[in-house]
Amino acid sequence: MENTLELLFIEIGVLVAAILLWAFIFRKNAQRKKKLLMEETQKEADMIKQKKILEAKEKFLQLKSEHEKRVNERDKRISQTENKLKQREISLNQKHEDFQRKSKELNTLKENLAKQSEVLNKKQEELDKFQKQRVQQLETISGLSAEEAKAELLESLKEEAKTDAMAYVKDIVEEAKLNANKEAKKVIIETIQRTATDHASENAVSSFPIENDEIKGRIIGREGRNIKALEAATGVEIVIDDTPETIILSAFDPVRREIARQSLEKLVADGRIHPARIEEVVSKVKKSIEQEIAEVGKKSLIDLGIHNMNHELVRMIGKMKYRSSYGQNLLQHSKEVARLCATMASELGLNVKLAKRAGLLHDIGKVPDNEPDMPHAMLGMKLAERFKEHPDVINAIGSHHEDIEMTSLISPIVQVCDAISGARPGARREVVESYINRLQELEAIALSYDGVQKTYAIQAGRELRVIVGAEQITDDASAQLSLDLSKRIQEEMTYPGQIKITVIRETRAVAYAK
Repeated sequence: MENTLELLFIEIGVLVAAILLWAFIFRKNAQRKKKLLMEETQKEADMIKQKKILEAKEKFLQLKSEHEKRVNERDKRISQTENKLKQREISLNQKHEDFQRKSKELNTLKENLAKQSEVLNKKQEELDKFQKQRVQQLETISGLSAEEAKAELLESLKEEAKTDAMAYVKDIVEEAKLNANKEAKKVIIETIQRTATDHASENAVSSFPIENDEIKGRIIGREGRNIKALEAATGVEIVIDDTPETIILSAFDPVRREIARQSLEKLVADGRIHPARIEEVVSKVKKSIEQEIAEVGKKSLIDLGIHNMNHELVRMIGKMKYRSSYGQNLLQHSKEVARLCATMASELGLNVKLAKRAGLLHDIGKVPDNEPDMPHAMLGMKLAERFKEHPDVINAIGSHHEDIEMTSLISPIVQVCDAISGARPGARREVVESYINRLQELEAIALSYDGVQKTYAIQAGRELRVIVGAEQITDDASAQLSLDLSKRIQEEMTYPGQIKITVIRETRAVAYAK
C-alpha cells in the first residue's frame, strides 16, 4: 500500500515537472517569436520611412525645378519688358528731337509769312488808291456818277432778265411734256437701288464629302446592292469615281438631291448601311424635308410681313427653295420681286401689301409637278383662284408674261419687277458673261479717245465716268467728248435703258509746306 502511494506521488511529481518544463519552453518560444515580430515590424517601419523620405526628396526636387522654371520665365519677361522700354525711350527721344527741329522750322516760316503779309498790305493799299483814281477818271469821262451808272445798268439787266425768264419758262413747259418717260425710269432705278438681295446659284449636282475611301465600298455594298437601293429610294444618280473622299449626287430635282445628301450623311454617321436601313432612313429624311419646307414658307411670309395665306400656298412657297430658274434660286427671286413691287407701289401710291403678295406668288406655278403642259403663269393663276386670293393678285400672276390682259395697276409692276430681278447682273448665269463684256466694252470705247486717263462703268453699266487730263482737253472739248461718246455707244452697242456719260476734267494745284 505504501509503495503504491509512493509511486503515485512520484508520478504526480514527474507530471508536474513535465508541465512546468513545457510551460517554460512555451514561454521561451513566445518571447522569441515576439522578438522576431518586433524586429520585422521595425524593419518594415524603417523601409516605409526610407520610402517616404525618398518621395519627399523627389517632390522637393520637382517643386524646386518648377520654381526655378517660373523664376526663369519671369526673368525673361522682365528682360523683354526692359528691352521694350529702352526701345520706346529711344523712339521718344528721337520724336522729341524731331519735334524741336520742326518747331524751329515753323517759327522761321511764321517770320517769313509775317514779312510777306506786310508786303501784301502795302500792295493792297496801293491797289485801293489806284481803284479810286480809276473811278474818278471814269466819272469825269462819262459825265455820270457811280450811283447813276449802277442804276442805269440795273434797268438794262432787268429787261434782259425778263426776256431770258420767258424763254426759260417756255423751255420748262416743253421739257415737262417729255419728262413722263424719264420719271418712270427714275422710279424704276430708285426701286432697284433701294433693293438688295443675295442669290444662290443652283446646280444639277452636289458633292458629299466622306472621311476616307473605305466608306465608298460600304456605300456600294456587295455587288452594288446598297447603292442601287439608295438610287431607287431617292431617284438620284450616285457617282462614285476616283475622286478622293468625295461622292457626286446628280439630279435635276434639288429636293431629291437634298434627300439623298441627308440620307447619306445619316447612314455614314450611323455605320449601318444595308437596303432595309436605307429605306428607313430615306423615309425619315423625306418627312424631315417636308417639315423644313413648311417652316421655310412660314419664315418667308414673316420676313415679308405677309399674313392670312392658305397653308398649301405656304408649303409651295417653301418648296421654291428647292427650285431654280436659269441658275437663279426661285424663292430668292420671288422674295426680291416682292420687295421690288412693294417699293415701286409705295413710290406710285398703290396698295403695297397686294403688290408684295403678287410679287411673291407670281412664279408659284413653277412649283407643282402636275399639269406640265400649261404655262406656269396660267397654272399659278388657277392656284391663286383656288385658294381665293385677291382678284388683283390673280390678274398679276396670270399676266406677268402677257398670257392674259392686264386689268390691275399692280400687274405691270409685277411684270417690270420680274424683269428687273431676272436681268439684274449676276442673278442668272447666262447674263453674267454678257454683262461683264458690256462693261469692258464701255470702258474700252472711252479709253480709245486721246486725253482720256481713266474710265469707270458704274451703276450696273448705266453710267460711264470718264476722267480726262486737264492739260490735254479743255472744258469745251470735254462737252464735245461726252456727245461723241454717247453717239458712238448708241451706234456700236446694245444695252437696256439708257447710259449716262459723265466727263470729268479737274485741275489741281498742289504744294507742300515743310
